[in-house]
Amino acid sequence: MGQIGNWFQERIPVTGEQLRELTNEPVPNHMKRWWFCLGGTPAYLFVVQIITGILLAIYYQPSSATAYESIERITTEVTYGWYFRSVHKWAATLMIAAVILHQMRIYFTGAYRRPRELNWMIGMCLLLCSLGVGFTGYSLVFEQLSYWGATVGANICDTVPIIGHSAKQLLLAGDSYNEQTLPRFYILHAAILPVTMVLLIGVHIGLIRLQGVTELQFEDEPKDQETHFSFFPDHFLMELILGLVLMILLSVLATIFPAGMGPRADPLTTPEVIKPEWFFYVTFRWLKWFGPTFAVLSMGLIVFLMFIWPWIDSLLQRIFKTKEISVYIGIVAACLLIGMTTYEAVVAH
Repeated sequence: MGQIGNWFQERIPVTGEQLRELTNEPVPNHMKRWWFCLGGTPAYLFVVQIITGILLAIYYQPSSATAYESIERITTEVTYGWYFRSVHKWAATLMIAAVILHQMRIYFTGAYRRPRELNWMIGMCLLLCSLGVGFTGYSLVFEQLSYWGATVGANICDTVPIIGHSAKQLLLAGDSYNEQTLPRFYILHAAILPVTMVLLIGVHIGLIRLQGVTELQFEDEPKDQETHFSFFPDHFLMELILGLVLMILLSVLATIFPAGMGPRADPLTTPEVIKPEWFFYVTFRWLKWFGPTFAVLSMGLIVFLMFIWPWIDSLLQRIFKTKEISVYIGIVAACLLIGMTTYEAVVAH
């Protein structure tokens, strides 16, 4: 064993002490509260997505002629296929929820402010990629609602001035849903978006290591206590426990509420109700209230303002002479998002 260790030491000249020093970065005390370290939750769920997605890809056939039947086989015939498909679905739902909550935590604690503006923008890119993964994955089942949801989504793209029609053609591989559309969605879902997210996560974590975690001090904390604790093993064990809890939760949800199969897609029959996944409820309601063109343009403006919010926040602070102005705006926005999502969930269609 000593000779093997020396062999590796000669070729990888990193000592155990150097490795411990590299990984054992002091972590601020507020990270002991799990809701302040939500960044690890979507990362863990993303890994679950990749593993279960690879297992599903072994049997999935990305063609409009075979997709529905292959998923039906996964659900009813393949050993534990129903379980891995259900875990994949619930992990996607929880990942999107966790990314949204993490971004909200960053917003309300002001952790996007100088010098962390770029990391905020990377977080926004990860949020959009997560929504894109959810949308494309939902469309791969080739059920009625997923088929018509993809069609409606492409038609919404078509309302964007100048680039809208090209975006629709790029998404559908043509002017309308055709035999090349599903493979394109599959490539987006299984390759382009995950690789993009891996790269963004790498840059995101790199910037966090370079800049450090935002320091937060709470009123109930004793002034004389240590302000930091060790990443390893303290924070690592907390993240490990959180991962185990999430795995139990995913298994429970997959068992009690397994992923089902709706009617097979029929291009000639439009469903009476076309309703997206919950994370698009706000968009769906906004479209109903204001019509496609205005809704798309206004939502695009809102997303753009969210991207550049660190600089808008700086401007608002100079105008209103308080750092709390963004918190008030965020409370109103959060109430609107929750209210519109709840309304869309319960309203009759």
